[in-house]
Amino acid sequence: MKSFLDENFLLQSKTAEKLYHDFAKSLPIIDYHNHLIPEQIANNTQFENITQVWLAGDHYKWRAMRANGVDEKYITGDASDFEKFEKWAETVPFTLRNPLYHWTHLELQRYFGITDILSGKTARKIYDECSAKLQTPEYSVRGLLAKMNVEAVCTTDDPLDTLNFHQQLAKEGVALKMLPAFRPDKAMNSDDVAGLNEYIDKLEGVAGQTISNFQDYITALKSRHDYFAANGCSVSDHGLEQIYAEDYTDQEITSIFDKIRTKQDISYEENLKFKSAMLICFAEWDHEKGWVQQYHLGALRNNNARMLRQLGPDTGWDSIGDFSQARMLSKFLNRLDNQDKLAKTIIYNLNPADNELIATMIGNFNDGSVAGKVQFGSAWWFLDQKDGMIKQLNALSNMGLLSRLVGMLTDSRSFLSFPRHEYFRRIVCNLFGEDMENGELPDDLEWVGKIVQDISYFNAKNYFTF
Repeated sequence: MKSFLDENFLLQSKTAEKLYHDFAKSLPIIDYHNHLIPEQIANNTQFENITQVWLAGDHYKWRAMRANGVDEKYITGDASDFEKFEKWAETVPFTLRNPLYHWTHLELQRYFGITDILSGKTARKIYDECSAKLQTPEYSVRGLLAKMNVEAVCTTDDPLDTLNFHQQLAKEGVALKMLPAFRPDKAMNSDDVAGLNEYIDKLEGVAGQTISNFQDYITALKSRHDYFAANGCSVSDHGLEQIYAEDYTDQEITSIFDKIRTKQDISYEENLKFKSAMLICFAEWDHEKGWVQQYHLGALRNNNARMLRQLGPDTGWDSIGDFSQARMLSKFLNRLDNQDKLAKTIIYNLNPADNELIATMIGNFNDGSVAGKVQFGSAWWFLDQKDGMIKQLNALSNMGLLSRLVGMLTDSRSFLSFPRHEYFRRIVCNLFGEDMENGELPDDLEWVGKIVQDISYFNAKNYFTF
């Protein structure tokens, strides 16, 4: 029987061990999509204790605690930091076979050198040891990133953001790159007319112009897109239930915007047309600048209305949705490609039932101009665990080129989440190693090792322009 979380964790053959330890293990990390707080990186924040860096904002852990019967007081409420950590520690033994069990202990090992199993019995000892280390200089935010050999991070930023913390870090001239990603979801959220109007009002102040019509709106947003580019941005991101690709005319969108601005209700069809027009605008700007555009598709968000009112969004009440993806995604990509305005594109899928759909869709628009121009992004959110990763990797292998995948990302709000890159790399090495041992791939360790290195790091290094 293997020891839990030893050096060959997830590596089930000697070949897999060689691939990981000799080729993948020591490579730097390019984390091109996450939700880290730029201010904490720029100011090199020092956390007081492990609860602040590990539990605050982590709705993966929150969901597990709620499922284990933990009162909200100990999750997002006013309990002390140790009380919250203790409740998480008491929950961990019940997370067996949930990826949280792996991630929790992998993070304790990699950052703090702790090999004890977290439980209610070990909570105080582990809390004190981690918290003491977190108060030392080498455990500052940038120290934590350095421990994981992080080369670059792309944060997720609204068009209204000043990017002052990105500017602050850039002026320091440090090796770590922190770059913004343009995330204009709020700018096209016509589901909430009142909220969109408030957003437009704020945009007027940030862009320094009056917004009286749709053209004014587009001009103001374009100025923000240009501003992001001037501050090192070369990626955009969209979190959508599905792609919107309705037919529309310029006159229709002008009229719909006028309704929005005068706070009139718009119809379901008008809502879809407005979102479709906005997506096309953003995509054309991305192509114009040579950016990479990312689309995260398939989340059904804020299912619990009572808890949404109490805690707000992004607090752990989301799930996989079963939206129809193929036809509109095809129509959207085809429109851009037909006009030679399709930027490099990564599509992330949340419903595993759509894995083969996405894997085949990307092949329709890989035109040979760039290796892996249109990507099936790595397993996302509920799927970034062993089973989900393997299914995504197998779908891409069977219907595309796994060798051109741009690798893993954390999509996380936690500075302790970077061992997920290791988790991914181990799984990739195990898949290749198993095929080699079975005689399904040639015994060419150097070539397969190169492919593993490309997936782990070099494909992303070459695909992005930072």
